Amino acid sequence: MPSDPTDIEAIALLDEPVRRALYRWVVGAGRAVSRDEAAAATDVSRALAAFHLDRLVREGLLVAEYRRLSGRTGPGAGRPAKLYRRAPREFAVSLPDRRYQIPAQVFASALEQMAESVPPDPVRAEARAVGEAAGLAARRRAGARPGRRRLRQALLEELDERGYEPREDAAGEIRLGNCPFHALVEDHRDLVCGMNLALADGLLAGLGDARVEARLDPQPGQCCVAIASVPATEDRSV
Repeated sequence: MPSDPTDIEAIALLDEPVRRALYRWVVGAGRAVSRDEAAAATDVSRALAAFHLDRLVREGLLVAEYRRLSGRTGPGAGRPAKLYRRAPREFAVSLPDRRYQIPAQVFASALEQMAESVPPDPVRAEARAVGEAAGLAARRRAGARPGRRRLRQALLEELDERGYEPREDAAGEIRLGNCPFHALVEDHRDLVCGMNLALADGLLAGLGDARVEARLDPQPGQCCVAIASVPATEDRSV
């Protein structure tokens, strides 16, 4: 069976540069955003932003909600603002048609059955090895003696390249806005989260920055892994 025509039509919408920029900004924000915010961030008029955002809602790429941004209620509180966030639905197009989720589910189930007698350490070990190789390559690209800021940028780039959509907050903690293996999480959460954590650990080891560490911290709508600075008393570089 070929790819769903509605998926093709929805993805084709992103061929328009302004629409694609708005979609990427909304996704990167990691929260519901207003038309004014999206327009200012992408340097387009509010009317143009509204047109493209509403088109993305109609095609299922975004969802809209209404909320008073002031937090007030009752008379005089003003009209609720229309806000936009990424839709939970997944879109996929493959030519010729490919179904990688089926073997992924089979392999994950088999590994979990094996874990009843033998812990799935080989999975975590391999994930760490993959992450470490990527980290080593990223460190080489960063230069002979990269500073902490360059290492942080290399880490963000590697995570983004693998689909994790990293977001850094004001405190410097990195949250992962997307799990690339989300289709497996519901039925195989421990296996997938363990793999994500091992890959992140390997990536940090390859980069050689002992001042940050990865930990499991599941949050709604995000990947289960968070990355933050090691407390000064625990800095592994000392």
